[in-house]
Amino acid sequence: MRHLTVSTLVILMSAAVSAEDVPVPEPYGTTKSGDAIELYTLRSSNGLVARVMTFGATLVELHVPDSAGTTADVILGFDDVAGYQSDANGYFGCTTGRVCNRIAKGQFSLNDKTYTLAINNDPNHLHGGINRSLDKVVWKARPFADKSQTGVTFSYYSPDGEEGYPGNLQIQVTYSVAADSNSVTISYLATTDQATPVNLTNHAYFNLGGAGSRSVLDHVLQLNADHYTPVDETLIPTGAIEAVEGTPLDFRTPHVIGARIESLIDTPALGYDHNYVLNKSSANAAEPAAVLTDPDSGRRLLIRTTEPGIQFYSGNFLNGSSGKGERTYPLRSALCLETQHYPDSVNQPQFPSTILKPGDEFRSTTILEFSTTR
Repeated sequence: MRHLTVSTLVILMSAAVSAEDVPVPEPYGTTKSGDAIELYTLRSSNGLVARVMTFGATLVELHVPDSAGTTADVILGFDDVAGYQSDANGYFGCTTGRVCNRIAKGQFSLNDKTYTLAINNDPNHLHGGINRSLDKVVWKARPFADKSQTGVTFSYYSPDGEEGYPGNLQIQVTYSVAADSNSVTISYLATTDQATPVNLTNHAYFNLGGAGSRSVLDHVLQLNADHYTPVDETLIPTGAIEAVEGTPLDFRTPHVIGARIESLIDTPALGYDHNYVLNKSSANAAEPAAVLTDPDSGRRLLIRTTEPGIQFYSGNFLNGSSGKGERTYPLRSALCLETQHYPDSVNQPQFPSTILKPGDEFRSTTILEFSTTR
């Protein structure tokens, strides 16, 4: 049964938020089909600014201070919705699903029926499909503010059969920023009227030196994971769970990302593109999953999640395309840390289940906490 119990995070805040602080929509362009897209700005008193939009329930900007107090946008993206509908978009900042990551050969069986999905990462299905995956649809927005936070809840109704998936799925994604902290919380909620796989994540590309900086290979990464899921030549898990010890995938202690990546370039992953099995005693967000540090700026990102896995992707397909402010995004100039259930779980019964059943709720929380090292 796909039902996560999310621990309640209680934050005692000194700063109060009034109704006047409810985020207001700003125009962010029009889609190819003529839908007007809204952008919302969330702020903390400590200098964090997050901007989110209705197209793809996407995290568009994330400005955080460095050790000197200088603020920079640390995620990749575009200046308006047209960029997100272009071939240059590598799922930048979006909500990914119904099922993120890969499903082998675009097929799965559920309740004695076989379902066929789009093949968009030959020979597999990737990130929910081609035309109506969650990153390509327009969500409804409900901004809010209370005594401790501001945020936006995006909602979307995915009808039975959309992109080949069974069941009418009602989805909510909430972005919230605590009033006097430097953290962004992303919370997911979904319900269905038929059994269906659900695996949602945010696909932000991070460069803590600032979006457009040339490389993340000098960033330092630590992952709270003793094991990973090895894959075949098409990046589908073999079903095994193996130790990271003695491999270039071992980030149990902090390592410079570029120190060992050369040994992975001639593999099917083309670098780091691996699902890590997090060391978790329970399905709560208290235990750190990852810590990413940029030694130059002093910015640090700590990720907490209710999810059992995290995909570390080292930007192996970034190709120098232009993004926000005409900055270019070269190869490995950003990385993803996608909190998730394991890839192809719907075809791997030994993995934690991604099947959501009627009467149950899919709940998931990921927290991005920013700080500085000095």
